[in-house]
Amino acid sequence: MRRTRVWTVGALIALAAALFAACGGDDSAQQQQTQSGDRQERQQQQAETTAEREESREPRQQGTQQEQAIERSASEQRASAPEPGTLRIARGEPINLDPAQVTDVTSAVIVVEIFGGLLTLDQDLRIAPDLAEAVPAPMENADGTVTYRFTLRRNASFHDGKRISAEDVKWSLERHASPETLSPTAPDFLGDIVGAREYARGRADEIVGIQVIDDITLDITIDAAKPYFLYLLTFPTAFVVDRVQVEADPERWALAPNGSGPFELREWTLGEGMVLERFDDYHLEPAGVETVQVRFAGGGIEQFENDEVDIAGVGINDIERVRDPASDLNPLYVSRNELSIFYVAFNTASPPFDDPLVRRALAHAIDKTTIVETVHQGLSREAHGIVPPGLAAYDPDYFGLSFDPELAQELLAESRYAGLAILDSIRLTVSGVGATPGGTYEAIQDMWRVNLGLEVEIQQVEFATFIAELDRGLYPMFSLGWSLDFPDPQNVLDYKFYSRSLGNDVGLDDAELDALIERARTEFDSERRIALYREVERQLVRDAIWIPLFHSQAHEVVKPYVEGYLPTRMVNPQLRYVRLAQ
Repeated sequence: MRRTRVWTVGALIALAAALFAACGGDDSAQQQQTQSGDRQERQQQQAETTAEREESREPRQQGTQQEQAIERSASEQRASAPEPGTLRIARGEPINLDPAQVTDVTSAVIVVEIFGGLLTLDQDLRIAPDLAEAVPAPMENADGTVTYRFTLRRNASFHDGKRISAEDVKWSLERHASPETLSPTAPDFLGDIVGAREYARGRADEIVGIQVIDDITLDITIDAAKPYFLYLLTFPTAFVVDRVQVEADPERWALAPNGSGPFELREWTLGEGMVLERFDDYHLEPAGVETVQVRFAGGGIEQFENDEVDIAGVGINDIERVRDPASDLNPLYVSRNELSIFYVAFNTASPPFDDPLVRRALAHAIDKTTIVETVHQGLSREAHGIVPPGLAAYDPDYFGLSFDPELAQELLAESRYAGLAILDSIRLTVSGVGATPGGTYEAIQDMWRVNLGLEVEIQQVEFATFIAELDRGLYPMFSLGWSLDFPDPQNVLDYKFYSRSLGNDVGLDDAELDALIERARTEFDSERRIALYREVERQLVRDAIWIPLFHSQAHEVVKPYVEGYLPTRMVNPQLRYVRLAQ
C-alpha cells in the first residue's frame, strides 16, 4: 500500500483535513469526518488473539446502549421514513470505485457496499465469511509456509447473475497485484502470499501461492504463519471483480461496476450524489433497505432537522445543543471511538528534524488537552501514543511526551541546531486550501511560538499535490491522520515504521526497531505480541518520530425509525444491517 494511503478506508489525509477544517469552524467538514468511518488495522478469527477478541466485543456493548437509546426515542416520538425502504445519507464523493485503487475513506465506504471478497468484517470488527462458506483454519506446511483452503458459497454471484468461481477469485487477486494495474495497496495487502511479490515485479506468470482446486475451492499459501493475515483479505485489494467487464473496458468499468456486494450502483451523478439499490440475490442476508440515496454535500444538522437526511454528523457548532439533555436531538445522539490517530510527522533525514532533541522539543511544547477540550470542544480524544483505544495493544497507562514547556525549551537549547537560522524557517505542511489552516493547526502554531519562540509557517497544499510530493519525500514536517484498515497494531506500527515498508514516509531506518517489528509479525502468543508492539510504540513516541495528537470520534444523530445502524469505528460494510421501521 502506498505511503500516502488515506484510509484506510489504514490512513486518512482527507479525513485529517476534514477534522482540522472543522476545528476551525467548518461544520460541513466535521460532518465529513464523523461519517467517514475513518481511514486505515487489518482483521481476525483464527488470526485473532484472545485479548483482541475481548476488545472486539466492547463496541457491541456500546452499540447496544446506543440502540436502546434510539429505541426509547422512537417510542417517544414515533416517526416513519419519508420513502419506505429508502435510507438517505451524506458522504464525500468517491475518487475511484476500483477496489485495487482505493486509498481514501470516502471511496472505501462505498466500495465495501458494492464489492466483496472471501472474508469480511462484521459490525463488531470480527472476521466473518463473505464469498467463502467459512473462515478457514491455517494448515502448516513442512517448508514453514501456511495454507488456507477456501470453499466458495454456491449461491455467490455478481450483480448480473454470473456465478462467482474460484477462477474469478484468482484472476481478481492477480489482476490487483499485476504491475500493469499499479495498485498502491496490493504490495502491502497481498505481499505475504507466496509468489505475489515476484508476480508484482513482472518476474512470474502467476501467483503460485493461489491455486484453484476446483470450481468452488482454492488454496492461498502465505510465506509464514502470521496472526494478522486473514485481516488482509477483508480489504478491498482482495475483493473480486468481474473479469469480463474489466477486460471489455479497462479504463471506465469502475464507473458502473458489476459487483458482488449487498448493493448495486444504480446512479452516479458527478458532484451531486449516487443511488445504491439492494441486490436481492445477495449471497448473505439481503440488505434491510431497498435503496440508499447518497448526497455528496451537506448532511449536517440543518438537513437532518428538515428531514432531508436520516443520519447526520454533529460538528462543533451543534455539539453543545445535541449534548443538552433538554434538546429534542439528544435522544437521537450517538457517539463512538474510531480506530484512528492524527499526528505531526517528521522526515527524520531532513534537518533540523534529524536531531531527536528538536523533535522532542516540538512535542513537549504542544498542549493536547487544550486542543481537544477547547479547540475541538470534546469531539476528539487526546492521544498519548500511536495505537488507538479499542485495540488490545492500547496502553491506557502510557502518557507519552507530556506537555512541558520548560523541558521543551531545554531540549531545543541542547540540540545541535540551537541558535542557528534553520530554526527560523521551519514549515509544517498540511493538506487543504482556504484562508486559514484551521483551529488545530493555528493552536499548535501559537503554542510553538509562545513555548519555544519559534515562528513556524503553516503551508497548505492541494490534496493531489500533497499526496504526490509526500511520496517524493519533499516535506520535512507534515500532518496527517491514519484510520486503521483492520483492528491490529500491525496495520500502523509495522506498515508506517518498518524501514522497507511502502508506508514509511518518515525516512525511518532503525535496525533495532525493525527487529522488534519482525518478531511481532509472527508472534501468536497474545501477551508477548502486545508487549512487542508496546515496546515499538514507546520507542517511536520517545524519539518523537510522530507527535500523536488525538484520536477521532464519530458524533451523529440518527432518526428514530433507523434501526441497526452504528457509527463506524473503521471502514467495513454497514448499510446492509440497517432497517427502517414503518
